[in-house]
Amino acid sequence: MTSPVRIYGPVISTYVRVVQIVCEEASIAHQIIPTPAHSPANRHPFGRVPVVHVDGLELFETPSIANYIDNAHNRGALQPSDPAARAATERWIGIANSYLFPLFERGLVMPYIMHKLGGMELDKARISKSLPDIAKTLSFLDFELQKDGAWTAEGFTLADIFLYCVLRGVELTPEGAAGIAQMQVLPLWLASCRTRPSIAATAWETERV
Repeated sequence: MTSPVRIYGPVISTYVRVVQIVCEEASIAHQIIPTPAHSPANRHPFGRVPVVHVDGLELFETPSIANYIDNAHNRGALQPSDPAARAATERWIGIANSYLFPLFERGLVMPYIMHKLGGMELDKARISKSLPDIAKTLSFLDFELQKDGAWTAEGFTLADIFLYCVLRGVELTPEGAAGIAQMQVLPLWLASCRTRPSIAATAWETERV
């Protein structure tokens, strides 16, 4: 590959960062072309982000992008070879995308982004309404980790990357940080992820302030 992977999407984005981390793990150059959702530059049929140009291909849908980059440039190192373990990894990625991200993003993360970066009044009512479900979900994740290691049982995989990016946004809010701090093992897992070079290299500006 002669040119960097081009990632079209917002600079601060859960799924843009997933792709960045996968690129870092594969030791391939990458660059973000800042574009908002529904931008014509994205060329995503449903206006989502990111869209990625790699190896002459135009890819969208983050699990598909991550799988391709890992398989084509990292020998599938982020995916277990055992079929049952791979199914578990894919299950946790599905949980992150289908259930965790919508709950956390709409109920907690986005209100703070719109407040801090968009200058809008903080939607405290939305946050307050979402907090019971968020607390319940964090407890579920913590219990699963305590029980059998959940997505960590096979070492560092794509599941860790997806879940870290989803949960890091939560951890950067006051309510999210307080909720995570009450868990037993979830904070330890998040802290261990931050020591990984690929995650440290892709930290958002909001983490560095």
